[in-house]
Amino acid sequence: MQTKSNTKNALSFEDFKTEVLNDYKVAVTSRECSLLGRREVLTGKAKFGIFGDGKEVPQLALAKAFKNGDFRSGYYRDQTFMMAIGELSIEQFFAGLYANTDLKEEPMSAGRQMGGHFATHSLDEKGNWKNLTKQKNSSSDISPTAGQMPRLLGLAQASKIYRHVEGIDTENFSNQGNEVAWGTIGNASTSEGLFFETINAAGVLQVPMVISVWDDEYGISVHAKHQTTKENISEILKGFQRDKDNQGYEILRVKGWDYVNLIETYEMAGKIAREEHVPVLIHVQELTQPQGHSTSGSHERYKSQDRLTWEREHDCNVKMRDWMISHNIATEDELETIEKNIKKQVRDGKKAAWTSYLKPILNEKNEAVTLLNNLASTSSNKVFIEKLINDLNEIKEPNRKDVISTARKALRYVITEESQAKNQLITWIENYFAEIQPKYSSDLVNETETAAIHIDEVKPTYDDNPEQVDGRVVIRDNFDAIFSKYPETLIFGEDSGNIGDVNQGLEGLQEKYGDLRIADAGIREATILGQGIGMAMRGLRPIAEIQYLDYLMYALQIISDDLATVRYRTKSTQKAPLIVRTRGHRLEGIWHSGSQMGGILNLVRGIHVLVPRNMTKAAGFYNTLLESDEPALIVECLNGYRLKEPKPNNIGEFKTPIGVVETVKEGTDITLVSYGSTLRMVEQAAKELLEVGIDAEVIDIQSLLPLDINHDIVKSLAKTNRLMVIDEDMPGGASAYILDEIINTQGAFKHLDSVPKTLAAKPHRPAYGTDGDYFSKPSLEDIFEAVYAVMHEANPTNYPKLR
Repeated sequence: MQTKSNTKNALSFEDFKTEVLNDYKVAVTSRECSLLGRREVLTGKAKFGIFGDGKEVPQLALAKAFKNGDFRSGYYRDQTFMMAIGELSIEQFFAGLYANTDLKEEPMSAGRQMGGHFATHSLDEKGNWKNLTKQKNSSSDISPTAGQMPRLLGLAQASKIYRHVEGIDTENFSNQGNEVAWGTIGNASTSEGLFFETINAAGVLQVPMVISVWDDEYGISVHAKHQTTKENISEILKGFQRDKDNQGYEILRVKGWDYVNLIETYEMAGKIAREEHVPVLIHVQELTQPQGHSTSGSHERYKSQDRLTWEREHDCNVKMRDWMISHNIATEDELETIEKNIKKQVRDGKKAAWTSYLKPILNEKNEAVTLLNNLASTSSNKVFIEKLINDLNEIKEPNRKDVISTARKALRYVITEESQAKNQLITWIENYFAEIQPKYSSDLVNETETAAIHIDEVKPTYDDNPEQVDGRVVIRDNFDAIFSKYPETLIFGEDSGNIGDVNQGLEGLQEKYGDLRIADAGIREATILGQGIGMAMRGLRPIAEIQYLDYLMYALQIISDDLATVRYRTKSTQKAPLIVRTRGHRLEGIWHSGSQMGGILNLVRGIHVLVPRNMTKAAGFYNTLLESDEPALIVECLNGYRLKEPKPNNIGEFKTPIGVVETVKEGTDITLVSYGSTLRMVEQAAKELLEVGIDAEVIDIQSLLPLDINHDIVKSLAKTNRLMVIDEDMPGGASAYILDEIINTQGAFKHLDSVPKTLAAKPHRPAYGTDGDYFSKPSLEDIFEAVYAVMHEANPTNYPKLR
């Protein structure tokens, strides 16, 4: 099915006919899949459908210009392109529609994403990089509108890094930076801020990016007049057009039904981007949506009859068909034969995909029915169990939910009974979850031996009389060691380059390593993250710097929807080991004292969230992560850069373990758990509590995701029997998360003699100034008094009421 590009070579007319007919076959196959796919949704076999009908011909042209090593970052209508490059078969298309969990049957996401979301495999079965220069690559799609754009920027920038930075092992990743990143987006989605932010950044960076805007004049039911100024995205982007005096874009326009001009346009765009590293925007106009936006509605509700008639006449497949006949490439009869054969191929492929999807579930159903019949034969509630069996047997095309739900309900009728059949059913249910649950829940993080949690701690070592230095010196010198050791590492962000970041943690490093590896970026947090994701997906080890934790909010959607889900949504066939560097916690005022960890924790499952209390711990986390291949967010203490720390003599070598807590003070009366800047305050409070006879054990979380994988906190509670979690996030935020992990995951309740407590900030952003901090976030006195109150309640005689 793969389309071939011979546009540079002289073709005989017969060869030309063969190539065009092959293209048409791909277009018709894709269209028939869309048409039949919609019917599968409407009959209930699939849950939802969103298809690429109406965009077939321009995607053929895109596929011809797309070369090995190139990357796609697109959206959910690019099925024709995937078919044209040989990465999507009819059976795979329908396997995605049915959510087949077998990665061999449904290689895009193993059923974790709805159909229309495409990916190729960057990793082999052992998790090692494949040679990406020998294959055509598609980064895994996401549904959020324009969310693919920031990643596209990074995929393109990787080529620039590979072309201009020496010393990187490029064997599996680049051929002298000649790879193009191709993006696709619907015209309505160009209204999103992520589109404009990416367009601007790519123009500044001058990277080999080609963005195709599929323009069918609508965004679901909303016409372009409500979406875009002048109803024309390329018109309003004219100011980005490059000229002889200014860098910028090459902006091209082409009709989406014009097969010949489409091929010429895409060949030109690819050549410009590939050779000159200039971004290109292709505005593909006059496209249609033959079935409307999706299976959730009908476009007849919002399009006029004139528009519907125009769409039928300008359907790109119809126009290509007419062109072929008028140019004697094929006759009407020949095309009808081709179309008839393809209809049968698609029907057969759909049937094969459905049979393959259903077969294992039917086997599971049969197993369950056998066990349920055995259970019924020995139970006094036989009649009720038999009804469950009959109901299940009536479902000819069951879901797994139908099977396991029936088995679990049957156990309710034998609660007071004992039998071998009951025990067999219980065993089957437990084994079923052990086998089936991972099909839906595995690969959130790296589950192999290369995972970061398996990297052993290497403690910092010190001279006999170590030099006391600002914390920023430790982190700066450690970055120096990192950039020397790993040529593929680079860091970028606001003020990261020329001045060495606002806290001087990168002081002098741009001069030493160059402005591509230690780079300034504009005020555009979402695309800073996108740069990192895309480059990480191409084998580089980027560190994306967000100046303050408060500003992470601009990029949180990209972190949550894209970065955190890469492994999960591809079932570990792709990875993006990006490190996000930021700084937060106590400083000054609403916008520079960020500790919004509760929100972050609930949105970024899939990446590590690390909260070191000082710069030595932070440096150790960078060293650990660069020996692994997982994404992480490191939140350095904003008020820690000028605090003195002993300087280790093994800079660049020590490693802070991930998911491991540290007991920084042992005690017997109560366990105090905290992290980051607040941890230092807890340490001071613990010293003062000793003065009134309270011996507190202080534990530094260090790592919020994952949290205490060795369950050391519960071991502490077995000794102290009391717990307080102190945090500067708002109530119900990180402190509630930590408490839940300790109580429910670690089972600590049985050790507690007092009610576990949390101490958090006030439920508002911190007010400005020293007093604003004192009355907004937990103070030293707050911690002291809260701990004392717990001890007073437990033993009022020894600890009389304080106030």
